[in-house]
Amino acid sequence: MAKIKIKQIGSPIRRPESQKKILIGLGLGKMHRIVEIEDSAEVRGAIAKLPHMVAIVD
Repeated sequence: MAKIKIKQIGSPIRRPESQKKILIGLGLGKMHRIVEIEDSAEVRGAIAKLPHMVAIVD
């Protein structure tokens, strides 16, 4: 499978608990952290729920 890099660009402070849990599920949690994970429909859905907090990096 292909892999994608995701960077956290927004802070989880003052965000709903569900958004914080999605960040942790993606392997993020601190600002400017970058993770490389498998590209799947579940991951794309999680990214779509947090467009203000994560970005896909080339």
